Amino acid sequence: MTRSEFDDIRAFLADEATHAGDLLRIARTLIDDLEHARMREAVLRTHYLRLLTAARATVAADIAGAPDPMAFLKHELSERGQMPEDGEAVQRILADARTAALLLACLEESVPQRPRGLRLRRCVGMTRTLPH
Repeated sequence: MTRSEFDDIRAFLADEATHAGDLLRIARTLIDDLEHARMREAVLRTHYLRLLTAARATVAADIAGAPDPMAFLKHELSERGQMPEDGEAVQRILADARTAALLLACLEESVPQRPRGLRLRRCVGMTRTLPH
């Protein structure tokens, strides 16, 4: 959901002419959006875990002196259609990787660390009613 969509929802909620049925419709839509976001997150975590496992296996195979230590990583990249195909693609990928590393370094310098204390959660009970 984009920032402007959140702003639109906030404005709609603040409007005194908004009816309880409209609020219920928005709540259902937001729950659906949250469910889709969680599914996308689960898929991305799975892809990340597979890639991390392949990278670790590649390094372990290299340390062990395996004849083709890159096989694990090549297999995972092939499964995702991400293998470089020609020299131009290789150079572009290397340039992208260098740029990404620089951007990440800049982000890590400027991002404040979140507090490590207890995280409070808001709970919405089933007994609450919306004003009519």
